[in-house]
Amino acid sequence: MTTRYKMTLAYDGHLFHGFQSQPGQRTVQGTIEAALTKMTKGKVVLVEGSGRTDAGVHALGQVIHFDYPGAKIPPERMLFALNSIMPLDIAFRQSEIVDESFHVRYNAKGKWYRYRVSLDHFVDPFKRFYSGHYPYPVDLVKMQIAARDLVGTHDFTSFTASGGQIKNKVRTMYYVNVKKDDTANELIFDFICSGFLYNMVRILVAMLLEIGNGKRPRDDIPRVIAACDREQVRETAQASGLFLYHVFYGEIPQKYRQDLE
Repeated sequence: MTTRYKMTLAYDGHLFHGFQSQPGQRTVQGTIEAALTKMTKGKVVLVEGSGRTDAGVHALGQVIHFDYPGAKIPPERMLFALNSIMPLDIAFRQSEIVDESFHVRYNAKGKWYRYRVSLDHFVDPFKRFYSGHYPYPVDLVKMQIAARDLVGTHDFTSFTASGGQIKNKVRTMYYVNVKKDDTANELIFDFICSGFLYNMVRILVAMLLEIGNGKRPRDDIPRVIAACDREQVRETAQASGLFLYHVFYGEIPQKYRQDLE
């Protein structure tokens, strides 16, 4: 007898070698599975994640599920139990019991990634693990206008790094927003999409920064999409600025459906 739990967590990815378990490496999945095995006194519990964040990438709203053996534990007690044995760079936010047919990856309707870029001239030692760095002039309005060309259903082959396992690269981009945080002197990029390819957000950010800096024309995105060629965007923004912000399991809220406008 097992009980399936769906749990939302946040983690600081700086000291993790990504989400997915890897032999000899400290990972988010491996850390949680080790904690659950301790709770079950040696019974192996496998964790499924909504997505596999890379080394150095953070999460504010990662979602996992696992099947816990034995007596059913109330969700609030499971939340307390796991948080009490987690390292300080992982914190569980929500816990619920779900039907055994629920799958954290296959039932997701979309994901929201946020990327932060520091525009400081020099690297701030207190930002270096939590933002990208781009110390060059940028035109915010130009980036905002260009970003709208990403909205809709497209083949995003030009925006995925080699090494990805997924053959079908057609995705629907529901929402893209670029704004400036003047207090922090940072740009904030938000992307909500039906699914993301390997390094897709980091490549999109690199391209938009090139547009903002004038290295690439404002209307270049349709051409790059049509090319289906990774060589069209060679740069990739640093992992440190990327956050998995939220995973949607219901329909994407209307206020984030720019593709319907």
